[in-house]
Amino acid sequence: MKAAVELHASRQRLAFALDYPTLAEARRGAELVRDSVGVLKVGLELFVREGPAAVRLGEELGCEVFLDLKLHDIPETVERAVRSAGELGVRYLTVHALGGAKMLEYARRAAEGSGIVLLAVTVLTSLDQQDLAELGFSESTQSVALRLAKNAAERAKLRGFVCSVDDLPALRPALGPDAVLVTPGIRPAGGNHKDDQKRIATPEAAIRAGASLLVVGRPIRDAADPAQAARAIADTIARADAAAGERPSSGPRPA
Repeated sequence: MKAAVELHASRQRLAFALDYPTLAEARRGAELVRDSVGVLKVGLELFVREGPAAVRLGEELGCEVFLDLKLHDIPETVERAVRSAGELGVRYLTVHALGGAKMLEYARRAAEGSGIVLLAVTVLTSLDQQDLAELGFSESTQSVALRLAKNAAERAKLRGFVCSVDDLPALRPALGPDAVLVTPGIRPAGGNHKDDQKRIATPEAAIRAGASLLVVGRPIRDAADPAQAARAIADTIARADAAAGERPSSGPRPA
């Protein structure tokens, strides 16, 4: 019974990125890992092609849906988009922290009562210090992520954020134990494949640093046995949680 409880808890902290070109492929991939994965992440590739049908996969398979559209537009446009996402029944929805306080405030207002956990994206894990310098930022990636997250938290009252594991040591203490901190760029120990992700970390490192939800795509999707790969990561999360004694966050809270 204890093992089953631990797996259930770790399942809710693992999001599988459905980075597939078609709905049929996404469904097959999700079906393979549904026992170990509690959240299905629908990104731009799949949503642009398949639309709301991709979101409905979550209901079909008993998983929550993370709609990763990284909304960044004028406030009223984002407000309407968030309201539409709420009608689809998604659990998580990303907006860019760089959209500014007013855009984020409109997004939060639209999410109220919908159950959506808005996630403000800080610095993408595909960007490193050199990339930020080329964009005119003189601060470290951690400093930029912290400044963007604090602005979203203090001025727009958001409690969910996307950041690199590298940024967690700054964000978790500043944002508190109830903040939902989501980390992409997760690679199991022993895997050296970065792909286009420049700032990566293991599941163990993410949990130790205070992550609430881990996003994993290619290490599961491209594995010889995706079901086994997902189960291994869920087991790793459970062990890391047990070693930590208690979680830094009690989990996501409704908007």
